[in-house]
Amino acid sequence: MKLEKQQPIGVFDSGIGGLTVAHAIKKLLPQESMIYFGDTAHLPYGDKSEAAIQAYSVKIADVLVKKGCKVLVIACNSASSAAYELLKEYVRKDIHIINVIDPMVELVLGQFPGRQVGLIGTKRTVQSGVYVRKISEGNKNITVHSLATPLLAPMIEEGFFNNQISHEIIANYLADPVLQNQNIEALILACTHYPLIKKEISNFYGNKLAILDSSEVVALALKEHLEKEGLLNDQATPDYSFFVSDYTESFEAAAGIFFHETVHLDKHTTL
Repeated sequence: MKLEKQQPIGVFDSGIGGLTVAHAIKKLLPQESMIYFGDTAHLPYGDKSEAAIQAYSVKIADVLVKKGCKVLVIACNSASSAAYELLKEYVRKDIHIINVIDPMVELVLGQFPGRQVGLIGTKRTVQSGVYVRKISEGNKNITVHSLATPLLAPMIEEGFFNNQISHEIIANYLADPVLQNQNIEALILACTHYPLIKKEISNFYGNKLAILDSSEVVALALKEHLEKEGLLNDQATPDYSFFVSDYTESFEAAAGIFFHETVHLDKHTTL
């Protein structure tokens, strides 16, 4: 299948978290069109089984492929760990797929050799051990201390961030000995929702810890792929479409804030 420069980029997540990745893509690649799918009917993915996440991801990938996307970005750590390999088989070699884990692993391997690194994410991502395994395979003597923080994603989906409630929940998690007693020098935000509370997390550490979120590194990985394949859009005015599996006002409001324009959500009911 021959791909064209003007085809859109497909991005999906369980909800609003992937908008942090979509926003970074828009900022770095302002001429690219984008189709975003938020699987709001099934969020959060972090407490779902691997089989369930794979089933949702395949259906969403099918929607995005049929809409003519030239590349797919899995803007979700849980889906990246559970469904990336399956999706590569599903779309074969027709469309390249970028997950949010591998670009972050490369960043950590390059910038923190021999260091202690913390990680927070959903239960699914932490239990998968994917970051620990891939960073260990890099042979850079990096120790990863992982902590599941399952309340954070639903908290953010409900609009609770940058307020007293979120401050207390974040502080309660980050005070856990898994992170506090390890002299960590960086903290991986292994969930695409978490950049929305990045400032609060940084404040907890007195702004002295490197807080690593995947949105910008994923956008860079996407740009490198498009450049390599000659698929950078250098002509058309970009167009943005947003699909959800279940309409929510909070998602519509969040999308509008990220994209600085009124966003219309189309409900896609096939999932």
